[in-house]
Amino acid sequence: MTQVSLTGSPQVPPEVGSSPNPTPSAALTERELGHWKLLQRFRELVEQALRHHPSHGSWVDPRRRLHVADYLSLFLFGLLNPVVQTLRGFSEATQLQRVQGEVCTGRVPRATFSDAQHVLDPALLERVFSDLSARIPQQSAPKSMGPWQWMARDGSLFRALPRMTWALYGAGRPRSDGEPSRAVRLHLSLHLLDDKPVQVAVRPGRQCERAVWEEQLEQGAGYVGDRYFGENYQVFDRLEKKGCAFVLRLMDTAVVHVEEELPVTEQDRAANVVRQAWACLGHHARKRSVRVRLVWIQTLEGQILLATNLAPSALSAALVGELYRKRWLIEMFFRWVKCVLGCGHWFAESQAGATIQIYLALIAGLLLQLYTGRRPTQRMMELVRMYLMGWATEAELETGLNRYRQELDKRKKS
Repeated sequence: MTQVSLTGSPQVPPEVGSSPNPTPSAALTERELGHWKLLQRFRELVEQALRHHPSHGSWVDPRRRLHVADYLSLFLFGLLNPVVQTLRGFSEATQLQRVQGEVCTGRVPRATFSDAQHVLDPALLERVFSDLSARIPQQSAPKSMGPWQWMARDGSLFRALPRMTWALYGAGRPRSDGEPSRAVRLHLSLHLLDDKPVQVAVRPGRQCERAVWEEQLEQGAGYVGDRYFGENYQVFDRLEKKGCAFVLRLMDTAVVHVEEELPVTEQDRAANVVRQAWACLGHHARKRSVRVRLVWIQTLEGQILLATNLAPSALSAALVGELYRKRWLIEMFFRWVKCVLGCGHWFAESQAGATIQIYLALIAGLLLQLYTGRRPTQRMMELVRMYLMGWATEAELETGLNRYRQELDKRKKS
């Protein structure tokens, strides 16, 4: 078996990975592939962030042998490597010569790895995450969508262990043993054009999604949300004051007071828009919403009602419906995190530890997206893990990724 560095080899054969009928757009360039130095690149980003981020006093104690970059690199290595499943597995892996040379600088006892989660500030990883997210190539937005950066907003629950008492959560399916449910919630904003996460918060499952969303509002951003986010009409006013645009679905029971009917164009009708109007929402006059534009769209299951603060001249009714349909990208992203990245087994059980683990999973996804040009599929992730385990060479990795990308391009064209 060929010995392959966990951080990748710097030599990439120029002709490897070419198909019998190569196409220029399908081949991975050297810059895109980045020689697959995933762990090395991550370590460099952590060390850059450390220069601008104060560390806990424990990390600078001369008696401590585990450094921040070692801890986080080892953690990321475990998330990407399917062999490591427990803290004892982490500890055993650090006794291997290759792991000590390429992941961490020495042996890490299990207790030391477990304790590190309590003295690491997750804000350090937030800085690394933001840096990587900004490096994902930006797609040019159509002029019809205006100057706003449109993002889908939602949250997703990750089941927590019984010992994670801080994550006590009263909703969801009851446990078979009668114990209360526990969950960690990932709050996330996904850029709809660039298909990348841009805002993240990890909180106990019981914390209100709208409250966390309001904490992260960005001036000049556009948000697309489901019925839960459109349930509180007072949020509309706060969004406008923040300078944000929004497209939010309303509950079927919403009380609508129409003020002005608006014409529906042929282009809108082709997009299944049946009606649009300026209106206020709410039963009681003193609790009514600010003036919003409502768009009724016909679906196979019935009509859905969308609210926006933008006039038809700024965003057509057809584009309002198109933006809401793109909201499903965030549902697919959550599925990808849980099923493809496999972020469902907890290596750290404190709130800070769970935050660190989820941030590392998202950072791994961004690194892979940068190197492959897209978010990896299940088959791509299997090939990457084969490479990281040493069963696939760098040439085989490049060939396989090119093949999968070509297959995906053919599916999109068809």
